[in-house]
Amino acid sequence: MPDAPTDTRSAIVAAAAHLLRTGGARAVTTRAVAQEAGVPPPTIFRLFGDKDGLLEAVAEHVMADYVATKAARAADEDGDPVDDLRAAWSEHLAFNLAHPDVFLLLADPGRRRHSPATSAGAEVLRARVARVAAAGRLKVSEARAVDLIHAAGSGAVLALLGRPEEHRDPALSDALFDAVLGKILNSAPEELDATPVGLAVAFRAALPQLPALTDAERALLTEWLTRTVTELQDHRPRT
Repeated sequence: MPDAPTDTRSAIVAAAAHLLRTGGARAVTTRAVAQEAGVPPPTIFRLFGDKDGLLEAVAEHVMADYVATKAARAADEDGDPVDDLRAAWSEHLAFNLAHPDVFLLLADPGRRRHSPATSAGAEVLRARVARVAAAGRLKVSEARAVDLIHAAGSGAVLALLGRPEEHRDPALSDALFDAVLGKILNSAPEELDATPVGLAVAFRAALPQLPALTDAERALLTEWLTRTVTELQDHRPRT
């Protein structure tokens, strides 16, 4: 027999998610959610504490569904990993612009640090960046590439949300992504980046494909290469 409290919580979250999607955060009132879910208002306070707790649960629910769908779509292993990364960037920005209240709720650093859905989304991004690294295309560490993409993406969403929808520049996000690619990719796609950073990043990405190594050896090499890339990034001349 299903767990009644779990079913009630799910029904409330689903009702609140519908109100959030159709009317924004202002539409998610205790009275409206209770009516939509068919529960008495005190049940909401008992399960979520307050409206803020309910909104946080709803944002997590919406983001988790999106990330699960995104993760389930396997990348084209024969395709260009940079094209795959660009497609993921466009999809993510479109989702956040379509769900501004979810984005703003989870953009809060306190919520972001404790959000399983946000952490899962970061893992999806890291996997896509790892494909770029394995192809020898990165000239920075995977961690720095992920941080740059994440920061640029969040900034792009905030900039676009700050303008009326009819006045948003649809080319802004593409221009920003191109700027990020200029910082993280080597200039010749058909050639392995022969700089020390590029070689170290590509070698680190290839370690899982070297079966002769033990787990301990692979871990040690990963540590050495990560430290090497960090040192080279922090001390090489800026261009």
